[in-house]
Amino acid sequence: MKISAIICAYNEEETIKKVVTTVSDYFFDEVIVINDGSTDKTEEILRGLTDLHNLKYISLRENRGKGYAMATGVENSIGEIITFIDADLSNLTEEHFSQLITPIFNKEADMVLGQPSETVINYAVNPFKALTGQRTLLKSDILPILEKIKTSRFGVETLINLYYKANGKRVKYISLKGVKHPTKFQKTSVTDATKQFAAEGIEIFKTILKNYTLLLKSI
Repeated sequence: MKISAIICAYNEEETIKKVVTTVSDYFFDEVIVINDGSTDKTEEILRGLTDLHNLKYISLRENRGKGYAMATGVENSIGEIITFIDADLSNLTEEHFSQLITPIFNKEADMVLGQPSETVINYAVNPFKALTGQRTLLKSDILPILEKIKTSRFGVETLINLYYKANGKRVKYISLKGVKHPTKFQKTSVTDATKQFAAEGIEIFKTILKNYTLLLKSI
C-alpha cells in the first residue's frame, strides 16, 4: 500500500524546511505540502525544496483554513494510507513515523493519533490529545466526508473524530516521545495567541453544531 504524507503550512518559516526534509528522507511514497496562503517566507523556502524526489508542492493563493488544506492534500494524493503531520514540529524521527503507520498496516486500528510528548500538558492527562494534527488513516475512510472537511477550518480534527466514533472505527493513541510542538504563546504574542485560540474554539463549536447527528450517533 502506498503512503502519502500531508503537511499543511501557514506562516511556518521557522520550521517548515526541517519538517519537510525530515519527512522526505523516509519511507513515504510522496510528501504533499500545502502552503495555505502564507504571508511570511514559507513560500520562498518551499520553492527551494522542489528538487526533493518525492515532494509534491501545492500553493494556495489565500488562506482557506486547515480543513481545506488537508482536503486538498487528500485529493492530490496517490496513497491508500494518509499521514498528516504538522509543519511546526521538531525532533521527528523514523521511529515516530513507524509508530503512526504500523498499526494501520497491521489492521490494529482504523486511525492512529500521535501526541507530541514535549508539550505544556503531560500526554497522560492531556484532554486535548484527540485534537492532535499527527494522525494516520485510510484515505477510503475519509473520502465520504471530504467536502465537509473542506469547510471545517480548525474544526477538522473534531469532525474526523466525530465521524470515526459515530461509525465505530477503532482509534489508537500513541505518545511521540521527544517530539516538540510549540504552543501559540511560544510562536506569537499573548494577544495574538489568545485571539487564535478564541477563533479556533468558535470553529470547533460550529463544527459540532453542523454535525450534531454524528455527535448523537457517537454517544
